[in-house]
Amino acid sequence: MEFKYEALDQNGKPASGTINATNKDAAIVGLQRRGFTITAFKASGGAGMFSSIGQITLFGGVSNRDLVILSRQIATLFEAQVSALRVFRLLAEQGDKPFLRNVLTAISDDLQAGSSISKSLAKHPKVFSDFYINMVRSGEESGKLDETFLYLADYIDRSYELTSKARNALIYPAFIMVTFIAVMILMLTMVIPKIGSIIADSGQELPLITSIVLGMSNFLVDYGIFILVAIIIGSFFLFRFSQTPQGKSAIDHFKLSVPYVGTLYKKLFLARIADNMHVMLTSGISAVRALEITAAVVDNSVYESILKEGLEAVKAGSSMSQTFNRYPHEIPAIMVQMLQIGEETGELGSILERLAKFYNREVNAAVDTLVSLIEPALIILLALGVGFLLASVLLPIYNTAGAI
Repeated sequence: MEFKYEALDQNGKPASGTINATNKDAAIVGLQRRGFTITAFKASGGAGMFSSIGQITLFGGVSNRDLVILSRQIATLFEAQVSALRVFRLLAEQGDKPFLRNVLTAISDDLQAGSSISKSLAKHPKVFSDFYINMVRSGEESGKLDETFLYLADYIDRSYELTSKARNALIYPAFIMVTFIAVMILMLTMVIPKIGSIIADSGQELPLITSIVLGMSNFLVDYGIFILVAIIIGSFFLFRFSQTPQGKSAIDHFKLSVPYVGTLYKKLFLARIADNMHVMLTSGISAVRALEITAAVVDNSVYESILKEGLEAVKAGSSMSQTFNRYPHEIPAIMVQMLQIGEETGELGSILERLAKFYNREVNAAVDTLVSLIEPALIILLALGVGFLLASVLLPIYNTAGAI
């Protein structure tokens, strides 16, 4: 949101202008940090509604694509020896999305007040995750911020590509199945009843397949509205249940237990764990902190509990591999053995990098195989469904024609 202000600077000279901030309080704090004494302050008329719409459409955050571009821009400016304050000022001025522009403006105000980059980013958890913030803090400590932001851009890009590929592979079959079910329901509730009345008027004995289809049709016509209400109510309670810790845990366990799809999910989470740990360990973050952050961002309660147990083991002086070895169903033996080698040789970061690349390839191969299997399976399913309906209608017609 944009605000207009009139103020006196540190020398008592009048100053005026506009400032972008997430709200009125943030704008006032930003001006005070610059040393201004505010004499007049109001929201700019041009912002208001459209600024709010911009924030709503972003659901309080930014997309992965925006974060990748932002990270690469920051890395480029740091490589050019531009100061941190100037970097965020430039990006705030050039931003085309109100929410992100306001966030960058607030960060630059914090930097001008003497805050560090990581602390400034930490004030915006909807945009920058714990993983992102800890990586930046490590870059500040090592003096390699340009490399850190490039690491982050590459990591977010890889993670988003891998997750979106797995998700998109399921969109096409889901769309086909929903369309197929909708067409079958329309046929059974609108077309079959009319044809059924004609067949019934013929007075002939109905074939078994026709009786089954007519029974399904009558059931949907008589009780369809109750079934729809039950589905809506059930979906609502299922959604509410999925928001609870117990529900999330049950759904996460179910995801991993589904044949073939569960294997795909396992490989996806293992790739995410290995990639997260590799990036953080090679950036100088401790194993304890890396496990803690990875547990928070893995997005699966099963692997989250395993990582937390590994965290406690490392704190107690044990090793990750010993903890992971107790979960052969979730953590494959090859991964445990590779981690053990990395711990013994002190090359855990490079071992995790190889594991991340391996599981990324495995996920890509599994998704490609899944897509190649789904298409013929859907064609067979559609053919069987359409053939079942056609047979139920045509058989009595042929019987009637033969009787004549």
